[in-house]
Amino acid sequence: MENTAKDNVFIGGVEGGASSSTAVIYDGSGKLLSECTGPSLNHWIIGMEECQKRINDLIQDAKQKADIPPERSLNSLGLSLSGCEQESTNNDLKTGLIEKFDNLSKAYFVCSDTIAPVASVSDEGGMVIISGTGSNALLRNPDGTVHQSGGWGHLLGDEGSAYWISWKAIKIVYDEQDDLQTPPADTSYVWKAIQNYFKISSRFDILPHMYSSFNKSNVAGLCQHLAQGAEEGDALCLWIFREAGISLAKFLIALGKKSHKSLTEKDLGLPIVCVGSVWKSWKFLESGFKHEMDTNPLAVKKCSLIRLKVQVATGAVYLAAKNIDFDLPRTYENNYTLLYKYIKKKPL
Repeated sequence: MENTAKDNVFIGGVEGGASSSTAVIYDGSGKLLSECTGPSLNHWIIGMEECQKRINDLIQDAKQKADIPPERSLNSLGLSLSGCEQESTNNDLKTGLIEKFDNLSKAYFVCSDTIAPVASVSDEGGMVIISGTGSNALLRNPDGTVHQSGGWGHLLGDEGSAYWISWKAIKIVYDEQDDLQTPPADTSYVWKAIQNYFKISSRFDILPHMYSSFNKSNVAGLCQHLAQGAEEGDALCLWIFREAGISLAKFLIALGKKSHKSLTEKDLGLPIVCVGSVWKSWKFLESGFKHEMDTNPLAVKKCSLIRLKVQVATGAVYLAAKNIDFDLPRTYENNYTLLYKYIKKKPL
């Protein structure tokens, strides 16, 4: 990038999941100028044209909040979005933005929503485990190689996510009522939570929510009420969250086997960025997570779970800056806090 006054450089970043999105704009000195939120940007769910329109609307809103004239293009824009795992569709997204919105950005970097979280905390690589509405995990090694596990949506995956926790709770209750399975604990609290959340009185009333009027984010919303149940000590809620912890540990084990030695030998061990609202219930996930790590011989010996103090979109900004060879000032250590450090105990 040609020499330009840092206060005249504007770099944007967008993080978009299945339920919502966030945009930020930084100036060339590394100062955050604005932040705003918007709806889902997954083009597989809303369509490519609608996705492009929403991105433009979101950035125009962020530019207004940053006092950047609407006709002024960003120098670069990073898009870290759910559904952007394929180069061909990423190129379609970028091409459409260039053709339709002249004043959006001069350059673009498009990637999956699993890429920006790692970029937020290190330029040497690491792992991210997303557990929000859905779930996904990615490892980036120092040599740039990338490995992924999960991310297949609610029909094929989403283990350990808010949707999966909600679905599992519903399934356990309905299997008991159908006399198919004995539940691991009393279902009274969970059945009442299901009835209250979906506003249903009979079992059959849930069918529109799961089929004709299905909305993944809506089903996932039940998870918050199950977390409240765990807070109150309900045994079934606690059991389900423990199972979610096991599922999230399996992502770590699957990808940890492919991590470079230079990552695992750091003081923190393998750094794992934990993204998504389910991680707020870590105290209920911990026992299952730790059990899976302790009992699986393939698990890494040392790792640290970290939570971001900045928006994931900040990582998209860093990627956008790198895309135009612009050295954007940053201090990675200020971007995260330690959630949990795991060290595998040696057998007696």
